[in-house]
Amino acid sequence: MDLHSAQRIAEAEAARTGLGTGPNRRLRLTLIIGMPLFLPVLGIMILVPKSLMNDVLYVYEAAIVGCLLHYVWVFAKYPRYAGRPPYLTRDLAMGGGFFLPSLFFGFWPGMIAAPAWALFVGVAYALEGRRERHDHR
Repeated sequence: MDLHSAQRIAEAEAARTGLGTGPNRRLRLTLIIGMPLFLPVLGIMILVPKSLMNDVLYVYEAAIVGCLLHYVWVFAKYPRYAGRPPYLTRDLAMGGGFFLPSLFFGFWPGMIAAPAWALFVGVAYALEGRRERHDHR
């Protein structure tokens, strides 16, 4: 086994377990921080005066949009499956997880964008796999 193969195996194992490295780590942290953040946001909304409730909600909705844009940015950086680090496609599809906090707060752009994003990643993966099989014939 050469050094490059050993390094690739080590990177794949790191990406599969824990937070991973590189873009896998960034996407997982985005999901881990952004998705359950709705609980503290709900607590803050309960504690602040009524006049500030909507402002707190708007800031969290902007954070959801920012998280989804981060997923788009990583996809744009690694558009081809063959050029992606191991497990990055799975991590990209996890952006659909922002559906739940969007649903909780009734944020309809997030309710549409999050599942649409997961569907887009899956379709892009399937089309690229089909194209590669067609090219090998």
